[in-house]
Amino acid sequence: MKQNWKPGTMIYPLPAVMVSCGSTPEEYNIITLSWVGTVCTNPPVCYISVRPERHSYPVIKKNGEFVINITTKELAFATDWAGVRSGKEYNKFEHLKLTPGKASVVNCPTIEESPLCIECKVREIIPLGSHDMFIADVVNVQADDKYINPKTQAFELNKANLLVYSHGNYYETGKHIGRFGWSVMKKNKKK
Repeated sequence: MKQNWKPGTMIYPLPAVMVSCGSTPEEYNIITLSWVGTVCTNPPVCYISVRPERHSYPVIKKNGEFVINITTKELAFATDWAGVRSGKEYNKFEHLKLTPGKASVVNCPTIEESPLCIECKVREIIPLGSHDMFIADVVNVQADDKYINPKTQAFELNKANLLVYSHGNYYETGKHIGRFGWSVMKKNKKK
């Protein structure tokens, strides 16, 4: 039996990411978001949804750029702290001892400690209610060498202990159970 609840955003788990923004070191900020995702593969397009009252909102809107920094178990404290403290009151890079890295295409920092930094240029802002959605083109991706398999050159992001968010709680990702298409793959028959 199931209960009916009022409409809500109960699509979990979600990535817990730190979005970096700002065009100068004085403006640099980090905002933690879970309202983030892929919109299109070709061309690569993603989105973040941000409340207009958040400190990073006008920074992203003015500059039209941001970086989605994927988080890990090791970054869990920083991820949470950056989401509950305001950039108006703290320099989050300094306070959390995170390293602002050099993006390749956009003019805002990456977070060096992140295993994957997705550089984005805003193409459209859609007001939706409590949040505005920033739809953005992915213009570059920086991947940490330590997760690239030297034999296959495959990027093994699953080895980074990725962090996800579910209904007010953080979790690290779990055990591998299959890969895309595994349910329909033909099994090799031994002769």
